[in-house]
Amino acid sequence: MYAQDNSIPTDAIPANKDRQRRVSTCRKLGFFKHNILAAFIGAAIAMPALSADLSFPALVTPASQEHHVGKIVFVELVTPNLVASKQFYGGLFGWTFRDIHTGGREYVEASMDGRPVAGLIYKAIGENEHKQPAWLSFIAVSDVDAAKRMAVEHGAKVLFEPHNIPNRGREAVFADPQGAVFAILASSSGDPADVIAAPGEWIWSSLITVDPGADAAFYQTLFNYEVFDLPAAQGFQHLMLASDDYARASINSLPADKAITPPHWLNYVRVDDTVKMAAKVVALGGKILVAPRIDRHGGKVAVVADTSGAPFGLIEWPNTERKEVMK
Repeated sequence: MYAQDNSIPTDAIPANKDRQRRVSTCRKLGFFKHNILAAFIGAAIAMPALSADLSFPALVTPASQEHHVGKIVFVELVTPNLVASKQFYGGLFGWTFRDIHTGGREYVEASMDGRPVAGLIYKAIGENEHKQPAWLSFIAVSDVDAAKRMAVEHGAKVLFEPHNIPNRGREAVFADPQGAVFAILASSSGDPADVIAAPGEWIWSSLITVDPGADAAFYQTLFNYEVFDLPAAQGFQHLMLASDDYARASINSLPADKAITPPHWLNYVRVDDTVKMAAKVVALGGKILVAPRIDRHGGKVAVVADTSGAPFGLIEWPNTERKEVMK
């Protein structure tokens, strides 16, 4: 929806009144090399082997039997500066933090009004290393090992093998066939309920990629998504992924003038005033990557980066706008 501006697309789902066309994405995939991945997000996220005594907080407390395969259920920031990250996100959204020293690792649980919203993991970046801190998206699955086999069969690269984490569940990290990094998680405490996020919480995710149709086919194979083809500028694609009759994410074309930028997932935090929050990002030492603009809901959206360079989105989400798929 912002393709005409020749900048990083910052799409959210369409208003329910927009006509959606379900598309079949079961055609043969074209597999891409991961050449630029290692120098960008992937190298920052891929972590060394974890010790056996590693333990993170449960995803849902108290535990539930609710599961939503295909839902982005959690995000983690891999950063070289936990102190600066806590100051930035605490100042921006009012998040509070709990330091957890486990398995010889530094981990921080971020919360909003007592609800966990993210994890922050420390990873040093060497002076001559060209790596960028990034937010990692965790997508819910019921069987991590089966999902790994299917992902690899369809062209994904394993960055972090399946492993168990006490209290959290079983997870793994991959690069999709075009290089975008994502994680999967079979939560041992259930998945968060399908409710609209409050301001200061994550509400939407977009995959920005070279070939949206091919990537949609890949993710549909893994998570059994329904894929909807939505209006987009000429030469661009805007696809929506849904499961359980609920919109989960969008897939958008990477503009030609951003060819040096590898495919990547971009997560959005709901805010009441995008312009004001973007200005606050700058005041806290971050950067504006895509200036605030009107989206299809009538609210404003922007893309920013924290003090270490990790990108994320800000989006106004009207209370009247739901995420249920209109068929």
